[in-house]
Amino acid sequence: MSNADRAGEFGPIYLPALRRIRDCWLELEPLVDTTSYDDVVAPTELQISLSDGLGDAESARLDIQWSELGMYSFQYVDSDDVNWRFDRHPHTHSPEIHFHPPPDAATTAAESSCIDVTEVTLVTRAVHAMWRAAYEDDDLDQLNRASNPP
Repeated sequence: MSNADRAGEFGPIYLPALRRIRDCWLELEPLVDTTSYDDVVAPTELQISLSDGLGDAESARLDIQWSELGMYSFQYVDSDDVNWRFDRHPHTHSPEIHFHPPPDAATTAAESSCIDVTEVTLVTRAVHAMWRAAYEDDDLDQLNRASNPP
């Protein structure tokens, strides 16, 4: 998706939210290896690299966007090509707040998200809590199973 399409769907990227998300992951997750932005001058995405992934994956990355309108995308991809994504944006394929399950996070497979909160820190903590539960239990079904996390 181009940046123009993303801006029309999400609204402009909100850099203070990306900073809060980065700080939250650094505080909560010992497996964070590095954090970076896709562009140092005009960032549109925060990238968080993890030194381990779900299942047999040796590494993973979260690509995160958050807009001034409160729309978001937390997309996970790992070294075993497992993908999943939590999104909030208006779209015809799903409810506004939705989850694209593994293994490929297909747009057509979106389902309602168990995340009901909308504040940036709470959404971040919810995504982290579900990732951590799936990681510790080695169970991808943990990703969208919680009752209104965090």
